[in-house]
Amino acid sequence: MSMFNRNEKDTGAGTAVGEKPGDASASVAAAPKPVQPPLQPVVQPAPEPAPVRSGNAGPSVISKALKITGQLESTEDIRIDGEVEGDIHGVSVTVGNGAKVKGSVYGQSVELSGTIEGKIEAKKVVLTSTAHMAGDVIHQDIKIESGAYIDGHCRPGTNKLDSKPAGKPN
Repeated sequence: MSMFNRNEKDTGAGTAVGEKPGDASASVAAAPKPVQPPLQPVVQPAPEPAPVRSGNAGPSVISKALKITGQLESTEDIRIDGEVEGDIHGVSVTVGNGAKVKGSVYGQSVELSGTIEGKIEAKKVVLTSTAHMAGDVIHQDIKIESGAYIDGHCRPGTNKLDSKPAGKPN
């Protein structure tokens, strides 16, 4: 019994040299190669989209080219590089080198490298070596670098800073 049946009309195209077309042993020896399945196209997984940030996407920035008159309030961080005339309320407020603020600054943390004419009220205050402060600083933690200028009083604050900045209307 042969594994493959051939037609008697087969001319022997699939047989090896010297074999007869009807020879059963030749059909086993000269069995056709197994058929390979067709190649499937390679599918690359689509790149995952960037995750949507629901948290802090970075500070709001007042650039050097801006001068703002009025009160600024944010539930996130603020960076001032320009000029602001009015009070500023934010989570973390950074007043950059060369920036000027005329008003009070409230936040969980305040870093001053520029100039403030007013009051700072925050849990953590950092006055860098280029800071120029004309007003009182109410704080729980303060760091003053060598070279910082202060014309005012520094005093520890109360627990009012835990819930909301003092001076902010109810």
